[in-house]
Amino acid sequence: MINTLHPKRFRKSGFTLIELLVVIAIIAVLIALLLPAVQQAREAARRTQCKNNLKQLGLAIHNYIDVATVLPPSACINPVSATTAGNGSWGVHGRILPFLDQGNLYNSVDLTIGWDFQQAINGLKIPGYACPSDPRSDEARDPGSGKVILYPTSYGFSFGTWFVYDPTTGRGGDGAFYPNARLRMAAFTDGTSNTLLAAEVKAWTPYMRNGGPASTAVPATVADAEAAIASGGQFKNTGHTEWPDGRVHHHGFTTTMPPNAKTFCTDGTSVFEECDYNSWQEGKDGLSGSPSYAIITSRSYHTGTVQAALVDGSCRSISENIDLSVWRGLGTRSGGEVLGEY
Repeated sequence: MINTLHPKRFRKSGFTLIELLVVIAIIAVLIALLLPAVQQAREAARRTQCKNNLKQLGLAIHNYIDVATVLPPSACINPVSATTAGNGSWGVHGRILPFLDQGNLYNSVDLTIGWDFQQAINGLKIPGYACPSDPRSDEARDPGSGKVILYPTSYGFSFGTWFVYDPTTGRGGDGAFYPNARLRMAAFTDGTSNTLLAAEVKAWTPYMRNGGPASTAVPATVADAEAAIASGGQFKNTGHTEWPDGRVHHHGFTTTMPPNAKTFCTDGTSVFEECDYNSWQEGKDGLSGSPSYAIITSRSYHTGTVQAALVDGSCRSISENIDLSVWRGLGTRSGGEVLGEY
């Protein structure tokens, strides 16, 4: 008898539709679980880099003091001139360049003349002036305008509580910086560990300017602050976009309102929930100018906090829920406040 071999029948292996859907669902769950952890790790790294940037600013200021014996002024304004060029004065960011490993850049610019047409800074982004969590820090200012192209800064220097500068008397505010200041460390009688030096600000913050406040008293509430903001005669959406500029709305902050405060304003069409204010641009019209009062709020993209450097060179995260009186006390150099823990 002849045996007939029958071919083996093979069954094709593979996933069923249900099995495939189950695998996809498992992968989706794993991604959903892992993604927040990855994002948190990235934000922690960005927050660490941001704090390091502030630390470097603090060290640069101390190195500046070692050479000059005083803190840098926020701007240099000619006290006998009736007019001062709009962008004629460099701020602290420009004055500390040699102490941030930017000596070549410092030697390429002239701090005695306006910065707005000096090509050495054209299109140049200084990494240490931008918080890596600030999404608009890479957005250039004034491309195609004929002036130099600038990138914003995410760090402002402390101008104190509210009053900034009076050109008729030369008197400055109660913070660490103001125009024509020559403050020594001995001026910080509240203690260098109890006084703000610099803190985070947001690039491209909207602000109102060039209008007198209804009262020169420090605004007591958010409503008072918004009334002062509304008194401004000109709306701008370019706060903190000109890092060389010495005016408070570009390279500073005040402690009028607590960190991350919501202060609303409008440009006549849109409403903005984070708005600042400068009653008059310091030095804009020399002796004929008005006094400057400012609500320039420290704000951060790090949830619930802002990071700050103190005059002693230390850095710390400060809660947006800090008591306003404590925050204002940190803004003054010699206010005599008793602060306690914060």
